[in-house]
Amino acid sequence: MVNKRIAAGVGVLMAITLAGVAATAVAGPDPASDKASASVLGNKAAKNYLYASIGDFDAEVKPLLDRPDVAGVQLVVPWKALEQKKGQYDFSEIDRALKYLQSRHKKLFIQLQDRFFAPPTRLPDYLLNDPEYRGGAAPTKNENGLGPGVDGAIAAQWNPQVRGRFQHLLKALSQRFDGRLAGVNLPETATDVDRKKDRTGYSDDSYFRAELDNMAYGKKVFTKTPFVQYVNFWPGEWNNSRNYMKRTFEFAESHGIGLGGPDVLPNRPAQMENSYPFFKKYRGKLPLVAMAVQEPDFQYKDPKTKKPYTRQQFTDFGTNTLGADVMFWATSAPWLHQPAAR
Repeated sequence: MVNKRIAAGVGVLMAITLAGVAATAVAGPDPASDKASASVLGNKAAKNYLYASIGDFDAEVKPLLDRPDVAGVQLVVPWKALEQKKGQYDFSEIDRALKYLQSRHKKLFIQLQDRFFAPPTRLPDYLLNDPEYRGGAAPTKNENGLGPGVDGAIAAQWNPQVRGRFQHLLKALSQRFDGRLAGVNLPETATDVDRKKDRTGYSDDSYFRAELDNMAYGKKVFTKTPFVQYVNFWPGEWNNSRNYMKRTFEFAESHGIGLGGPDVLPNRPAQMENSYPFFKKYRGKLPLVAMAVQEPDFQYKDPKTKKPYTRQQFTDFGTNTLGADVMFWATSAPWLHQPAAR
């Protein structure tokens, strides 16, 4: 199977060029051993959502939606899909998915994607071609711990003109869907801009400030629907060396913004030295924590057991350590292709 997280152009941009980040690709977990605990150490278990690109809604999401153990779906929507021309928004695909989900008493979470693992860069053409936006996007290198990938791109949010257009989109999305969606989230903070090729004026500090500005704006316009920022790594930082991670969690708590991340990987050294300790520290202090178990997560081994992760490990760690209220599962998750527990 093609790694859909890369093929879909979504997911982690974890090109952190720091020592100590290494992993071994392995086969996915044995479905027979992939069981989830009925209760998670006495805590309320996170709600299960499906995770997929909006383009895969019909083929991959619909067949799984009627499971009683699935509360809804998180759809990843690229910026260009919603704004083909400047200021002209098309939300018809979200409308269609929402109508279908409501008919089956399921909920919808939207991830608005402004960064991409691989070509094509699905940002509006005007953003990439109009000189006002200075290229609109920066090239990124791609290393997710499973080996090098093809180069990707990220919207140049540190350019105020680019960020302004992104916030216009957030406002338009809120005007149509605030109170109708289970949540809206922005993608992960991890990225690795190729500075030798960059022409947008990127810096780690300007990127950090831009991401916090988008967090604050999203919370401002979504007053009824929970607003969430994924945070896993910050470029230029390791183990909170520049206080980016600490400031992110403090900012989220003080502004009532939810946080989450694109991977649940128990005991992984890289994650344990970056965002995970803060999720543990801030358990119960954030309005919503939403964690995803995406396709690459099934390729990793637990560093302690040397075995592939099971559903129970994902669920227990996501709930007990990270404090997840919601967990988004890739449609390839083995348990989704077994009969639902009754």
